[in-house]
Amino acid sequence: MKESTLPSNPSTTQANTVLGNTVLGIDIGGSGIKGAPVDVRNGTLTAERFRIPTPQPSTPDAVAEVVADIARHFSWQGAIGCTFPAIVKHGVVHSAANVDKRWIGEDAAHHFSQSTGCPTMILNDADAAGIAEIRLGAGREQRGVVMVLTFGTGIGSALFIDGTLVPNTELGHLDLGDHHNVETWAAARVRKEEDLSWKKWAKRVERYLEHLEALFSPDLFIIGGGVSKKRDKFFELLDLHTPCTAAEMQNEAGIIGAAMAAYDAAKALAT
Repeated sequence: MKESTLPSNPSTTQANTVLGNTVLGIDIGGSGIKGAPVDVRNGTLTAERFRIPTPQPSTPDAVAEVVADIARHFSWQGAIGCTFPAIVKHGVVHSAANVDKRWIGEDAAHHFSQSTGCPTMILNDADAAGIAEIRLGAGREQRGVVMVLTFGTGIGSALFIDGTLVPNTELGHLDLGDHHNVETWAAARVRKEEDLSWKKWAKRVERYLEHLEALFSPDLFIIGGGVSKKRDKFFELLDLHTPCTAAEMQNEAGIIGAAMAAYDAAKALAT
């Protein structure tokens, strides 16, 4: 992955700092920003997760200060992996569906590296959760085309081919014709807001997943987000060609996946 401001020619000291087995993972969400050190060998948190409410408005400077506060909380001096709820290319934010519009065009990787004093890489939040799921969760050792979809306030997506990430798919914003942005119609939030039965909501999810089947011919859907804990309510209502399974990594997936992605980027630069 390229979304990194890790040193391109790290010294021995930098490489040792960056390539330790523990990396700080930070997950930026619309309501909260949470982080914890992660042992990237097994995906376990090495300290209790620390959370700070997302500032409103969520401007670049305000969010960067919270990221720095989390790093200071852990007295952190190594590599940081950080999720962001947007399209991220080479550390730069290219969309702002659920964050302040001033993020568009912002070099988030550089901004966070400056605020924390630590080498930091940024990646899409759903991609980070997908990385954790593919390596340690329901998608481990799964070949072929795997789609990790998170149903919550919106719909996040991560696409993998033989375990390799295709970044920034953002498939929750697909246009289904009469529903121009599918997450405004089929996200878990919508089920609650419209007081839909599980059966009625499952029909919406089924239509969305059928559209993804037609586009990508996946071998497996991994369903995450809060609804994954209630798979018994709707999985059996889905009539699809593609097998579905529930995500296993739950609320720590973004933190773990971000840490793993940062470790991978640092390792690639140090070799």
